[in-house]
Amino acid sequence: MKQTYTNEQVRQCCTAYASGQSVSELAKKLDIPKSTIYTWIKREQQHQRKAQEKLPLKSYRLLEQKVKRLENTIEILKSVLSPATLPLHKKVELIEQLQKKYSLRMICDALGFNRGTYYYRVLRDNQTLYEKRKEELKPLIQKIYDDNHQIFGAEKITAILKEQGEPITVPTVRALMHEMGLLSVRLTAKTLYDREHKKTPMNLLNQQFYVEQPNQVWVSDVTQFRFNEKTYYICAIIDLFARSVIAYRIGIRNSTQLTKSTFKEAYETRQPEGRLLFHTDRGANYRSKAFCSYLSSLGVQQSFSRSHNPFDNSVMESFFSSFKREELYRTKYRSEYEFRTAIERYIEFYNKRRPHRKNKYKSPYQKEVEFFSKQKDLNQKED
Repeated sequence: MKQTYTNEQVRQCCTAYASGQSVSELAKKLDIPKSTIYTWIKREQQHQRKAQEKLPLKSYRLLEQKVKRLENTIEILKSVLSPATLPLHKKVELIEQLQKKYSLRMICDALGFNRGTYYYRVLRDNQTLYEKRKEELKPLIQKIYDDNHQIFGAEKITAILKEQGEPITVPTVRALMHEMGLLSVRLTAKTLYDREHKKTPMNLLNQQFYVEQPNQVWVSDVTQFRFNEKTYYICAIIDLFARSVIAYRIGIRNSTQLTKSTFKEAYETRQPEGRLLFHTDRGANYRSKAFCSYLSSLGVQQSFSRSHNPFDNSVMESFFSSFKREELYRTKYRSEYEFRTAIERYIEFYNKRRPHRKNKYKSPYQKEVEFFSKQKDLNQKED
């Protein structure tokens, strides 16, 4: 009689085979002919293939359901987050974050954002980066210009910048130098001499060092002092009325930036009203386009000493002489901090405590206090 087997026996046998047991082991263990076991295994494999053939349709339906859920989720998120109402810069930030995973076309379509608008915004931001880059390059150009006696033009400065690892072109350097008012020395000595006498403003002060009130005439100059194997440049501005030092700056280069920052400090501190005359020597830092344009924008008139005539700016010469004799040459500084602190201390001493012969041996501070006190009394009497 042919032996029959239950479905459970068939299932257990196929499962054991799938788990790694051999047909011989199963035949011996279950006392079932090998041929029967092979038949069961073949039939089971056929069932599995048929099930796999039906799976794509089932998977398609599952995918349909998943897509529908995602579409509903997107609609809900759009209604809550409202990307269309986001500010432009927020949309750009969102796009930049999503671009790490998705294409720009897909993101813009999803957000309802015009790609042209995005490209324009990125271009505009790149312009901002360009402006930042310009501000990084300007001090480098200024340093090369100053370190080489202010005679190098755009081509030489570009070559030096490239040697320093800065990727830059000659037109860019030329444009920046134009903005900064930096000009290279290309003219012959005679041509430069002729231009100097034709275009440099006249000596409007003409050694008239006595003025009636503060903020009528300021004078300025730059001196240098070597300390700790390093040269420092000290720019100072003096108000001729009381001979008070109204501003000073210390730099490592005798540049337009040094003189401009010193004047800016004086102007913001004193806030002069009415006509102001600013007298200096003919140094390139005082005659640069950037500096002259800055003073012109404030309505300040410039006056220049005659060539090779230190007496035209003798007030500044006298101050720096006293400053060096009474402070710089008498002291051995142990650090740059000590050096700078000593200068600050001396300027305060000079303004508030040191008697000045021109002020009838009163300090500049005392002279100005007296003037403003008298002005106040006169104004009260008029009222």
